[in-house]
Amino acid sequence: MFKNSVLRSSVDTKEWAKAAAVRAVKTMAQAAIAGIGAATVVSAVDWRMVVSAAVVAGLVSILTSVAGIPEVKSKETVAEESEVGK
Repeated sequence: MFKNSVLRSSVDTKEWAKAAAVRAVKTMAQAAIAGIGAATVVSAVDWRMVVSAAVVAGLVSILTSVAGIPEVKSKETVAEESEVGK
């Protein structure tokens, strides 16, 4: 579960932060689009609600990423993959 967690010393923190930020921004955009799409008319969009939902989605994404991001490989995972490839 915590194979690629940022809490492990074998995970590159800068690489994790970059991948987590990309995921959070994508998640925030998806939440904003959902909030805007839920309104029948653009003038009926509750912008405070859209921004609030997007921010919460971004925070949840970052917290979820602490458990691990598949795009970021730990040193052990890279070593295991190279052993299997031989």
